[in-house]
Amino acid sequence: MTVSETAASPGDEGRHVPDPDALWNESWYFDFTDDAGAFGGYVRLGLYPNLGTAWYWACVVGEGRRLVTVIDHEVPLPADRSLEVRSEGLWADHTVETPLDHMTLGCEAFATALDHPADTYGDLRGDRVPLGLDLEWETDGGTYAYPGVTRYEVPCRVHGEVLVGDESIAFDGWGQRDHSWGVRDWWTPGWCWSSGRLDDGTRFHATHVTFGDDLIYATGYTQAPGRPLAPVTTVERHQRLGRHDLPSEGSLSLDGLRLAIEPVAFSPVLLTAPDGRVSRFPRALCRFREADGARRAGVGWTEWNQPGQ
Repeated sequence: MTVSETAASPGDEGRHVPDPDALWNESWYFDFTDDAGAFGGYVRLGLYPNLGTAWYWACVVGEGRRLVTVIDHEVPLPADRSLEVRSEGLWADHTVETPLDHMTLGCEAFATALDHPADTYGDLRGDRVPLGLDLEWETDGGTYAYPGVTRYEVPCRVHGEVLVGDESIAFDGWGQRDHSWGVRDWWTPGWCWSSGRLDDGTRFHATHVTFGDDLIYATGYTQAPGRPLAPVTTVERHQRLGRHDLPSEGSLSLDGLRLAIEPVAFSPVLLTAPDGRVSRFPRALCRFREADGARRAGVGWTEWNQPGQ
């Protein structure tokens, strides 16, 4: 696979025509973290046109902070080609300002503040807290289209303002956004997805999908400062589970880049299929450290899909 084969297309930034499969979905993720990996959040807009609904997740997390989260799986689908959603206690819009270069996100919502992230697996009872996001994702590196799959990743610089309750937080940090469309079965394969930035400016991403003990798909890239994006040929991952099956530590190997993963703050989601199956989906703000005594460290996000949990 050559570098040119990994380039995403500007024409893919908008919405796509769905296939008839009930689990066909189109989603946009927006991650952000500060330089220390101590504060951040993410947003996911997921459209399920054949189920007549959209899923919306938005959160703010941090070291020593309560999880503040919005999880709404009954949002009306946005009209036509729009990415603007409205529901009770929620407004959000996601705008492609310049394809593959610049997106903006605005969100105003009533979120739930939780003492324990695993409470999202229950009835989601907590304190009602206003949440606001006014953020911009500006591309910082090459874009990466997955081989054989309709999905791409865009490493970004992120800046703007975050409002949590009566806090107003000026934000300037790093992040990743991605866009995918196709059948998404949360309740059969397990996976780990991770992206981040090392302190020398190197960007990285890895996706590792399994069915039972069998690897069924893996891809990723690294991009050193000033160098072309380099697809990786081998991805390996491991994790150790703690309470509520939230990973307490993990590791990634992307060819010669070996990273230890330290989850800092979780924002999990419980996913229920139309037929009643469930999957746990812990997602975490993370710090990374290069293995084998190297000095590089970094920040980013990691997710683990846990079907049947």
